[in-house]
Amino acid sequence: MSIDVSDPGHGHSPAAWTAVIIMLVAFIVGTTAFFFAMAWLVWASLGLLIVGVIVGWVMAKAGYGVGDMTAAPHGH
Repeated sequence: MSIDVSDPGHGHSPAAWTAVIIMLVAFIVGTTAFFFAMAWLVWASLGLLIVGVIVGWVMAKAGYGVGDMTAAPHGH
């Protein structure tokens, strides 16, 4: 089995995983807050969602993205 070097990695990087986990938590908190009619927490979760995007971008620029993986990739 050979690995295609042109494969972008489909987001398997510490930056992508961290961003997705933060945004998933924001989505869960926001959905729960919406259910309980807590408007301030819905808006706070939107802020957390934006923080997740920024953290992912910063980590990718710091070398933890797919292009310049500082962390060693694990084969499956």
